[in-house]
Amino acid sequence: MAKAARQDQPRTSVWLGGKAHRRRGGGQPSGLDRARIIEVTVRLLDAEGLAKFSMRRLAGELNVTAMSVYWYVDTKDDLLELALDEVMGEMRLPDPDADEDWRDQVRALAWEYRTLLVRHPWVSALVGVFLNIGPHNLAFSRVVQRVVRRTGLPAKRLTSTISAVFQFVYGYGTLEGHLSARAKAGGMTVDEYFQQALSTVTAAPQAADVIQESQEIMAARGGDTVAEMMERDFEFALELLIAGIEAMVDRE
Repeated sequence: MAKAARQDQPRTSVWLGGKAHRRRGGGQPSGLDRARIIEVTVRLLDAEGLAKFSMRRLAGELNVTAMSVYWYVDTKDDLLELALDEVMGEMRLPDPDADEDWRDQVRALAWEYRTLLVRHPWVSALVGVFLNIGPHNLAFSRVVQRVVRRTGLPAKRLTSTISAVFQFVYGYGTLEGHLSARAKAGGMTVDEYFQQALSTVTAAPQAADVIQESQEIMAARGGDTVAEMMERDFEFALELLIAGIEAMVDRE
């Protein structure tokens, strides 16, 4: 049975107290290590989602007993936090000390974060649940802060600016990831799922007026596929945010 942190107590972090690297006593299970466990955890989460993930399911995929997995991690929550930081390391981070425009670096960070959220839809459900002070997340946070400092905004405005950009990216990437997951669960492409959903909603009398207006807006936006529409919307929304930062720099 999977162990979980008690809900009536604030959970700590796997990255505190040496838990991330601690192993239990006794013999090490043959052919198993922490890297392999995390790799398979990520693969299962990508394939089946967070709701279906369990330590028993993981052990079966690894062809070991559940107790063998607990030799490396204390709880399921600890493993999820390790998996979360592992995928954060997939992002390509710009060098904040490079001779590069901060606008391009903000764009690069935003696109990388969005890609991560779409590639791993389960990540959005874990962000904010865990402290996540692992090395990859800290590296991302450090680069974000240093790049946003280069905008010229005063220190008192930096957290608001980071929130405006990256909470937007979080919301956009989360919804896009949900769309992909729903399509996958239905055995459809994203375009097929979108057309089916649009047809279903269009048939609802109470939604007719809103859908008609939406179709006009989407037609004006352009794009032959859902991916193209999502790309265009994200790109323009991000440019609005960058323009807003520029305007606030001038105002300050």
